[in-house]
Amino acid sequence: MKPISENLLTGIRKILVLQQRQIGDVLLATPAIELLKKRFPEAELHVFTEKKCIPMLSGNPDISRIWAIDKKELNSLGKEIAFYRKVAGEGFDLVIDFQQLPRCLWVVFFSRSPLKISYTPPWYRRFLYSHWMDLADNTYSAHKKAGILELLGIAWKGEKPRLYLSEAEINAAGRILAESGLAPGQRLVTLDPTHRRITRLWPARHFARMIDICFEAAPDLRFLPLYGPGEEAEIEELVALVKHKTAVIQSPRMLGLREAAACMQRAALHVGNCSAPRHMATAVGAPTLTVLGSTDIYWDYPSSQHRNIFLGAPCQPCNKNECSKGIFCLQDLKPERVAAEALKMLEETSNT
Repeated sequence: MKPISENLLTGIRKILVLQQRQIGDVLLATPAIELLKKRFPEAELHVFTEKKCIPMLSGNPDISRIWAIDKKELNSLGKEIAFYRKVAGEGFDLVIDFQQLPRCLWVVFFSRSPLKISYTPPWYRRFLYSHWMDLADNTYSAHKKAGILELLGIAWKGEKPRLYLSEAEINAAGRILAESGLAPGQRLVTLDPTHRRITRLWPARHFARMIDICFEAAPDLRFLPLYGPGEEAEIEELVALVKHKTAVIQSPRMLGLREAAACMQRAALHVGNCSAPRHMATAVGAPTLTVLGSTDIYWDYPSSQHRNIFLGAPCQPCNKNECSKGIFCLQDLKPERVAAEALKMLEETSNT
């Protein structure tokens, strides 16, 4: 579809961006939010998302208001509909739907905005939107998402995900790391060794062996495993498998999302599975190395500071959550190979 005419874009003063889960996907929408604010600097920019995603958007200077879905409060269909109508009733001049999920569709349905844009919907949803377009394949996910904005004459030019931390949060991260055992002169590597999907979970024994190899090569490295609710046992298993115990530092408690991001900002490298923390690290400027199983390569920001590593099995990427083949794409990806790439990235970082 051709870009929307300039006449229709004149006078836009209020914009709604629809982007729910997951946490990483919300971060990947921030380049588009930044581009929208540059294009319409005087406009209010609202974001419709989920309560758990608020930490990824808090403090973002481009956002005027966050409309967060609280599933505990919206515990009936009537309450849900009332909330969607309230959001839609704000009088938006432009609505951008990045997902076409059911809750997003309700807001689009109730909105009277003359401009409601999205990626090409199935035929039975097209009545909801004024404009849509096909998205490019085989490109960075944030670039692909921002591709919808081409309808507005806006082009992605390499904008990164953004997570805005306060000075107080950054200072608090320093205290957390010191309490965890990071000493002056030691280099921090944050780890994301957990995942709820088995097809994206590199084995704990491989993470442990990678830590030992890296520590033996560079004894100034310290590894901080990050984790979410209910994942404490997985971290205990990992630490128990590490031979060089001093290589691992542990926070005295589970860190919140923004606390974890503030620690990542101080890291020389972030290594982990394909999950939200890799996007958080990118958003705060930390280099990343991601171990891939079922997912494809297009979640990496296109830069030598952000790399992935995978076995190269014929079935990769399958993008599946289950596997009947024994997940050999992850089981057979040796820690020696990942450690070598991590050490290479660390050396490059120290030389810049």
